[in-house]
Amino acid sequence: MRWSCFKPWRRSPSPSIKSTVIEETDDSNKKDREGSSCPRFREFTLEELSVATDGFSADNIVSEHNEKVPNIVYEGTLSDGKKIAIKRFQKLSWPDASEFIEEAQEVGKCRSEYMASLIGCCSEGQERLLVSEFMPNGTLAKHLFHWEKRPMKWDMRLKVALHTAKALEYCNDMGIDLYHDLNTYRILFDKVGNPRLSSFGLMKCIREGKSYSTNLAFAPPEYLRLGIVVPESSIFSFGTLLLDLMSGKHIPPNHALDLFRGKNYLVLMDSALDGQFSDEDRTELIHLSSRCLRREPEERPNIKFLLSALSRLMKRAESWPSVKGENNPAPSHTKPTTKQSSRSTPLGEACWRMDLSGIHELLEKLGYGEDDVAVTNEFSFQMWTGDMQENNDYKKHGDAAFRAKDYETAIEFYTEFMNGAPAVSPTVLTRRCLCYLMSDMFSEALSDAMQAQVVSPECSTALYLQATCLLKLGMEAEAKEALQHGSSLEAF
Repeated sequence: MRWSCFKPWRRSPSPSIKSTVIEETDDSNKKDREGSSCPRFREFTLEELSVATDGFSADNIVSEHNEKVPNIVYEGTLSDGKKIAIKRFQKLSWPDASEFIEEAQEVGKCRSEYMASLIGCCSEGQERLLVSEFMPNGTLAKHLFHWEKRPMKWDMRLKVALHTAKALEYCNDMGIDLYHDLNTYRILFDKVGNPRLSSFGLMKCIREGKSYSTNLAFAPPEYLRLGIVVPESSIFSFGTLLLDLMSGKHIPPNHALDLFRGKNYLVLMDSALDGQFSDEDRTELIHLSSRCLRREPEERPNIKFLLSALSRLMKRAESWPSVKGENNPAPSHTKPTTKQSSRSTPLGEACWRMDLSGIHELLEKLGYGEDDVAVTNEFSFQMWTGDMQENNDYKKHGDAAFRAKDYETAIEFYTEFMNGAPAVSPTVLTRRCLCYLMSDMFSEALSDAMQAQVVSPECSTALYLQATCLLKLGMEAEAKEALQHGSSLEAF
């Protein structure tokens, strides 16, 4: 497949904004919030940058790079002692030198406390280099995915989202409506630990075949369909960033949308954040992310809407009671007490105690409820022709084995039944889930419980069984959340 070429979408900034930018870039005494001067944009010589990086020494490489990300970022030190970051593009990534310089100068006008400013460029021969302020405290990816001491807290994750949104709004006001490949490596932390958006992402190579995203699994749908991007494409990428912040993992958007539809919030939220936010705040952030990831660009929210929502979340986070103990030990995986499930039904309590015999007895009493009416009706219709008689017998044999506590046989018959059934029965799924639990097949059991919830979103039984599966897998924080969700469903 051949990708279409495009240039970054730019609008002409309003006169008032343009004049402000000129004042800031012409004022050599302009201070950023760290107290250091932000130098005017200028062109560097290749010799200057070579000296600053000890001849582009491998010891000064600060970014990950591979075949998909061939452009390397170096740390350097100028003759006046100022630290800089230098992005060295692959040879001939920008064939037109004048176009590269013009593009860099436009980006170099941006000066915001929410961005790592672009302070220069270099174009000599086949070399194309960008020079930016150096951010000494690493990337968001490092602090979010590869932390050593403690995970990033909820309020800091919201601060990252809010500051990034403010940076994108500033870029919009400057007439730059596209940000190239927004991801956790594009968010950097300055000397005092504040998040800044890298200015490198505002530069877009126009060489034919250059991908919008370094990972197509995270690229906007319009790029995958048509090979083009629009201003709303940056909102899609912002949605993937919200996903990373919530989960502490890099979840592909398509998978996340499936989790949204199935209300599988346990997988979406980082268990290390337990107790740091309200259910309302969690739901709101998940909803924001899902809106950003909508397939059609015009259905995504604009940046001002996101700023308003994130500002509200940030204020609530600041007033939320702090989690006691900075260095909380890892969650215990010992058998929990029943106190956690005091508001649950007997089934919920049995699931929290991991009382599998008690669960079996209660599931038998529940039988096939209203959730299976549609399934039963469909079976009855097809029974007139006899097409479903054999398949219905599998279900009957499975139920008989379930009552007799012959769990291995029940699994076999229930599986045969579901392979030929025209619709999925949530009760059969929950029964097979328990059979898997009894057989110490905990991952298979969790899969059935989650599928039962997808089929019947208001099914508290599926959530209670998820809690038992998660406890068996040593995931107590997630189990607690599943139990609470099940209890809240029963309250309605």
